Amino acid sequence: MKKLIYLLVAFTGIATMQAQGINFGIKAGANFSDFTGDVDTESITNFHAGAVLELNLVPTFSVQAEGLFSSQGATYKDTAAEIAEDLNLDYISVPVMAKYYILPKKLSFMAGPQFSFLVNEAEESFESKSFDFAAAGGVELKIIAGLFAQARYTIGLTDVYDNVEAKNAVFQLSVGYFF
Repeated sequence: MKKLIYLLVAFTGIATMQAQGINFGIKAGANFSDFTGDVDTESITNFHAGAVLELNLVPTFSVQAEGLFSSQGATYKDTAAEIAEDLNLDYISVPVMAKYYILPKKLSFMAGPQFSFLVNEAEESFESKSFDFAAAGGVELKIIAGLFAQARYTIGLTDVYDNVEAKNAVFQLSVGYFF
């Protein structure tokens, strides 16, 4: 009897996984980033790339986690000294997005937190923090087969530097493919 119950639970779990659907994919795109706060900066253009995992819970709602290499930062302007310096920060970013489909299997809105871990800073004159916490939101369009496009805005909730009020602000345009 116990074996029958275990077997029934196993089949139910498999059927649930099939109904929920797990999609794995890749994505890449452009970052248009700047700092917000008490700094005089201009935006720079960089890139992001990585893996995507979407867990479909119900037809109109899913959770999407990503692992991305994201290069961002800003150009620092010191008008008195007439200096312009690129502040490039490379992160491993892990956004966890709740997705709500307004057109089933086609168009969705997403929002959620992003956890970023600094792996490289190109400029050593400023001491960057090793962790960045942010809020993200955007839209995704599934085009055809597994091809999709995304637009997302991410606003930092923690300062990038210890003694300066500067937070990351990144607009991302991405294309990707679910296998």
